[in-house]
Amino acid sequence: MAIKEKGFVKGCLPEELKKVLRSVAANWGDVMDDMQALQVIQLSGAMTNEVYQINWPTKNGEVVRKVLVRIYGEGVEVFFNRDDEIRTFECISKHGQGPRLLGRFPDGRVEEFIHARTLSAADLRDPEISALIAAKMREFHNLDMPGPKNGLVWDRMRNWLCEAKSLCSPQDAKEFCLDSIGKEISMLEKELSQDHKEVGFCHNDLQYGNIMMDEETRSITIIDYEYASYNPVAYDIANHFCEMAANYHSETPHILDYSQYPDLEERQRFVSIYLSSAGNLHSDTEVEQLVHDVEKYTLANHLFWGLWGVISDYVNKIDFDYMEYARQRFHQYWLRKPALLGYS
Repeated sequence: MAIKEKGFVKGCLPEELKKVLRSVAANWGDVMDDMQALQVIQLSGAMTNEVYQINWPTKNGEVVRKVLVRIYGEGVEVFFNRDDEIRTFECISKHGQGPRLLGRFPDGRVEEFIHARTLSAADLRDPEISALIAAKMREFHNLDMPGPKNGLVWDRMRNWLCEAKSLCSPQDAKEFCLDSIGKEISMLEKELSQDHKEVGFCHNDLQYGNIMMDEETRSITIIDYEYASYNPVAYDIANHFCEMAANYHSETPHILDYSQYPDLEERQRFVSIYLSSAGNLHSDTEVEQLVHDVEKYTLANHLFWGLWGVISDYVNKIDFDYMEYARQRFHQYWLRKPALLGYS
């Protein structure tokens, strides 16, 4: 379990984590005397944190306990407030959504291990699974969470832009046109706020790795709420559609394939299921309007994750080509803007 940035040594867990694990084990009636008996498995695909599955046998050896250990990434406090994220995690858990928080230590936390399958990139294109995600997303958006119930995406992007400018070399700032991104954010906010847009509690990072499915019950669980906040629901759906271009478990996880972006029929089907999942009747006009809004919000998504990639390249030590990822997101923004907004 070697995470050099956090001072971990191969085969040696930090004392704070050992203390939490012993406490969790004791609450389950287990005795954890031999730390060498722990099985530590690193889970791939995470780009903000390091994530591990830790297993140990019960006293009688008949059951294997499993927990998930999340080691916080370096520099991620620029993206979100960790205390706010913990409160969100606990509140969502009280709503019966997601895993339970089992314990905390300075560099991370221990969570309930969800006995379900993490989705793959291909799963997002499966019509049956996509329908389950649409219904679950609607349920998530309807959660009553604490905090301001206005969209936070615009202020968050402006904060990230300031951070990107402070970190970037002059060459990077010029390449990514950071001096003009502020105007683009303001233009988008004005363009996308002209009509009333439904606001809900959004995940804001609904890529396939943050969705789990119980193979027996077919129930969906949404996990990892670092970026969650109130936002226009069209923004969250747009983010999910954009994530269909990604495969973070490929040999080139930073490369995005926009030929995988859902076609109009897929988008209409997803939005129709989303709108009807709570038992509400909806018209074809409502579906078309939300599909239209979602497409425009993909532009905000490209700027959001483009800025994230630029900052991450400077602050995060995880093995991922953040700068190339940012380059592709900004490229998509400038490529799609004329068609979606009608001007260059």
